[in-house]
Amino acid sequence: MPPGRSNLVEFTYFLAIARHGSFRQAGLELGVSASALSHALKGLEARLGVRLLNRTNRSVTLTAAGEDFRDAIAPAFASIAEAVEGLNRHRDAPKGRVRLNVVADAASLLLGPVTPVFVDRYPGIELDVIVSNRMVDVVAERCDAGIRYGGTVPEDMVAQRLSADVRWVVAGAPGYLDRFGTPQVPDDLASHRCLGVRLGDDRIYRWEFQGAEGEFDIPVPSGVTADDTRATLAMARAGAGLIYGPEPIFAQDLAGGTLRLVLEEWAITGPGYHVYYSSRRQIPTGLRLLVDLIRELKPLGL
Repeated sequence: MPPGRSNLVEFTYFLAIARHGSFRQAGLELGVSASALSHALKGLEARLGVRLLNRTNRSVTLTAAGEDFRDAIAPAFASIAEAVEGLNRHRDAPKGRVRLNVVADAASLLLGPVTPVFVDRYPGIELDVIVSNRMVDVVAERCDAGIRYGGTVPEDMVAQRLSADVRWVVAGAPGYLDRFGTPQVPDDLASHRCLGVRLGDDRIYRWEFQGAEGEFDIPVPSGVTADDTRATLAMARAGAGLIYGPEPIFAQDLAGGTLRLVLEEWAITGPGYHVYYSSRRQIPTGLRLLVDLIRELKPLGL
């Protein structure tokens, strides 16, 4: 069956469903209802005479034929997308869409300050930012790039630094410190209320420090644990417990006096934020321009 225009659209639908394993998620990406996708794929399977998908109430998976078909056509569609992206070199004003997976703190500290300038300079480029602390495969999720701390970037990716190194500190509200006292050494945290940090892989973060004998980490008592800095900041301001995190996150609270640093002499400095992307594809123009702007404005130094 030679591919006509409708077939190419259905192929695009099929690839989106294969990526997400879900009609609903594929529909959100494409702006098409799940029922319309299901109808289109049933028509495609009927014309091809082969079942491409296994459907249940809970999941959508590829059949063996579906896997072969995906592997055969996905590179061609990727090449087409890169060819369209390459046209930006011939436009007076670049256009396109950049999809990013960004760790939560970087979204506010890096993207927040530069986005107003970016949208003014490049109104034809759409930014699609997925904020998540979970480590995901940016290629599988069809993201152009990810932004994370340097020490967590996958080794098979190309990485560029976007910020200076970051100091990690402990802070508490004045009311909390007046009530429970100020810890003098990290071991004092064992008798304090601490707000736990849940990592993207569901582990509870061990607070890290720098001492006379080098770096070390300790578990802290966490009656409350969260994976969102905004939530833990609100709790810390209200006196629920001590909070640990990158110092720039606390800048406004420290300036306003709603939080105070403790254990400063034990603070550790870690790798700054990096953008990373696959080495197997051409970097999109929009991503290159965004990276250049962050490095130009240096919201966290560089």
